[in-house]
Amino acid sequence: MRQFSSLLNGLARSLRGKNSGTDDGREAAEAMAKDAKRNDLILRSSGSVNVDGSNNFASVFSKRGRKGVNQDCAIVWEEFGCQADMLFCGIFDGHGPWGHFVAKKVRESMPSSLLCNWQQTLAQASLDPDSDLESDKKHQRFHIWKHSYLKTCAAVDHELEQQRKIDSFYSGTTALTIVRQGDIIYVANIGDSRAVLATTSDDGDLVPVQLTVDFKPNLPQEAERIIQCKGRVFCLHDEPGVHRVWLPDEESPGLAMSRAFGDYCIKDYGLISVPEVTQRHITSRDQFVVLATDGVWDVVSNQEAIRIVSSTTDKAKTAKRLVEFAVQAWKKKRKGIAVDDISAICLFFHSSPLE
Repeated sequence: MRQFSSLLNGLARSLRGKNSGTDDGREAAEAMAKDAKRNDLILRSSGSVNVDGSNNFASVFSKRGRKGVNQDCAIVWEEFGCQADMLFCGIFDGHGPWGHFVAKKVRESMPSSLLCNWQQTLAQASLDPDSDLESDKKHQRFHIWKHSYLKTCAAVDHELEQQRKIDSFYSGTTALTIVRQGDIIYVANIGDSRAVLATTSDDGDLVPVQLTVDFKPNLPQEAERIIQCKGRVFCLHDEPGVHRVWLPDEESPGLAMSRAFGDYCIKDYGLISVPEVTQRHITSRDQFVVLATDGVWDVVSNQEAIRIVSSTTDKAKTAKRLVEFAVQAWKKKRKGIAVDDISAICLFFHSSPLE
């Protein structure tokens, strides 16, 4: 792998307390992204990523629903931050009149911001005399990634609000992202997309493990926060079972998720852009993870999803087959119409073919 000493030096300068240093680090991270794109290490459309020498294989597919422009988007960045053992991937589900612009803007800014904050937090932790990284590396690494994600998401949401060319007052996006670093994956979720891991049980069967929570407004802890902030949660008469978030005195905006970037009309009434960050140690039993928007999970169970992926012999076509299965399920449910945009990423942990 080529060395990017000048770029890494730029990230190092971000550790200084001055704003200019932070700007240098962000610019360096963005330059890394451009270089990775030129070298086919970044995928932002339907397709696959399979880099020589990597244990990762990623399949991506997205299909537009009947509402018009596809508001879903995704990214896979192999050798994230010029680190041979790191990968970043994310899936973003926009909503509202400007949702597709919001989703793409978050996809554009989040990886570079996260990389910069991770480098900064990592160096600060290693320089802390009270910190002993050797005593509990796993815990320390998780703390560093969680802190980096929290800082990144707050910054991205703030920057989005300042954007003059994107009106995100009544529009927003969810964000489900994963960083794989060696044999650990760090998962950060804002919204109602879902990550499901396929792992082998003691009996040899492939079983699903849901890695994220679908942040719907009717979850007790989410509903409590929204109500305490004077927001409202209820279903419309023609949508029984679909809980939405509403302003105190208006039947607007009716969001079907309780966490999102953007949607500033209701940010003071319980909607937040704070991610839930978790980690998992990947073993030889863990085969792949599926990241998908709610357009998949509303009609496909976790077990069905891993069955579809594992039974597809061509890894490059796994995300497409899962999405097409979901489209057909929607058409049966809605009498011939696939309403929602539907997107998926299938990330395989081992370079060997599926058995």
